[in-house]
Amino acid sequence: MTDEARDGFFPHHAFVTPDDSALDERRRATFRIAAAGRVVIDRLVATDAPLGDLERIAEGVEALATRLDGYQHGRRYDGAGEASTTGGGPPQGHTDYSPVIGRANPIAPPLLLRAFPDRVEGTAVFGSAFEGPPGHVHGGIVSAAFDELLGATQALSGTPGMTGTLTVVYRRPTPLDTEIRFVGELERVDGRKIFTVGRSYAGDELLGESTAVFIAVDFSRLAEMRRDQQSGR
Repeated sequence: MTDEARDGFFPHHAFVTPDDSALDERRRATFRIAAAGRVVIDRLVATDAPLGDLERIAEGVEALATRLDGYQHGRRYDGAGEASTTGGGPPQGHTDYSPVIGRANPIAPPLLLRAFPDRVEGTAVFGSAFEGPPGHVHGGIVSAAFDELLGATQALSGTPGMTGTLTVVYRRPTPLDTEIRFVGELERVDGRKIFTVGRSYAGDELLGESTAVFIAVDFSRLAEMRRDQQSGR
């Protein structure tokens, strides 16, 4: 199938904004703040800054938190929160705040995904905040990245769903501060079950492999979940 034939459902760059100048000013601002937040988080880990500087930094961060207290905040459900339930559209609304791919979320690496007709590719650089074994990424973070990658991949089936099972095989430790490449492929669809496979690499070195089964969902149910959350039920 050609790229153009798929563009109506799951276009190239479906999860990556190719040109930030095309973003509205509010999204650009939130992305900018989150990017600065990632730097703060990364540099705070095991810092040797002297006590006086730490106290001044704490005061500054507390002042920012107090300033944000004056505005409504919390969960955003004006969109999907993970790639598997976007329906193939570009990241917006709640997806901007995803803990894995959210460019407006300072705890997200973020994992940047790009969809093609036969696969989904992703890249991420995991900083010190994601360290597990010395110099390497925590295995749970790697698993979350695979979940997001394969969540995007299963949307290629045309019937997006939610994670049923996820299996990760760690072939090599995933290094910090290194561009990690992810590749996800749709394997098959069997009724409501959508089967996917994924791999991660540092350069040409295979780091991990993953398989996942997603269960196709009724999107009206997701809308109901959103209404329940907004009403406090």
